[in-house]
Amino acid sequence: MSVSNASVHPVDAPPLQTEAANVPRVRMKDVQGMPGTIGGFFLRFAQFVFAVVSLCVMSTTGDFPSVTAFCYLVAAAAFQSLWSLSLGILDVYALLVGRCLQNSRVVSLFAVGDGVTSTLTFAAACASAGITVLIGNDLGVCSQNHCLEFETATAMAFLSWFCALPSFLLNFWSLASR
Repeated sequence: MSVSNASVHPVDAPPLQTEAANVPRVRMKDVQGMPGTIGGFFLRFAQFVFAVVSLCVMSTTGDFPSVTAFCYLVAAAAFQSLWSLSLGILDVYALLVGRCLQNSRVVSLFAVGDGVTSTLTFAAACASAGITVLIGNDLGVCSQNHCLEFETATAMAFLSWFCALPSFLLNFWSLASR
């Protein structure tokens, strides 16, 4: 019978804690589009501009309060513009003083806020697009309504959402990678 013999291998002691072990790890360079970067500021600025244009175009039509989806679009665009303006100002401040906005609490606030505002803007744009198609294509009453203004406001809301989505995804990715 062939039996293997047990062999003993010595185990090295773990290295002692040194000063070098307490130094924080070096993080990867900030990705453009994250808070506190030039790309993040331009995304915020684009969100703000598209939301304000959508809000102004929809508000100038006299009959938008008669449709709930258009009222929802005005409310969502106002909320998106305020959120984007406040975070854009914070981005400018961080860029001017050289601050890093990668604190986990700040990033989680940005991720939740971007998620809520982008979801509201997308839902409002989809609802408004549905009503616009109903008025224009199905009912054929564009001559009595402001179809061009409704379509423009809806398109601007979609563009605002399209600029808000990368902000949300980058903040969420930064939060999840911690």
